[in-house]
Amino acid sequence: QVQLIESGGGLVQAGGSLRLSCAASSEGIFSIKPMGWFRQAPGEERDFVASISAQGIARYYADSVKGRFTISRDNAKNTVYLQMNSLNSDDTAVYYCAAGLTTAQAMTVARNVGSWGQGTQVTVSS
Repeated sequence: QVQLIESGGGLVQAGGSLRLSCAASSEGIFSIKPMGWFRQAPGEERDFVASISAQGIARYYADSVKGRFTISRDNAKNTVYLQMNSLNSDDTAVYYCAAGLTTAQAMTVARNVGSWGQGTQVTVSS
């Protein structure tokens, strides 16, 4: 398993921006794994947000974040990022970094995630 540590969450006003980071512990493995982000609001299921292929060529987004969020990765730093712009109250949730088992497209479904981070809280105030 890959150990994942998220950072960058916090409180932001509606319309603002945040960038989440996720650092992976295992060198040599990170660059061959698809990575992604999920989020979970209180009382809700954990939902897919975005994923990126191992070399960063393919990217997938939930409809609710398309055009506002951008996923990227730096394999030299074993880190994946989620740039979040135009935030609104519906984006309030705990955000989880994820490492996929097969492909970036497949990990749009949570059962295809092999490793999870501990989560970071994002709160958007209106």
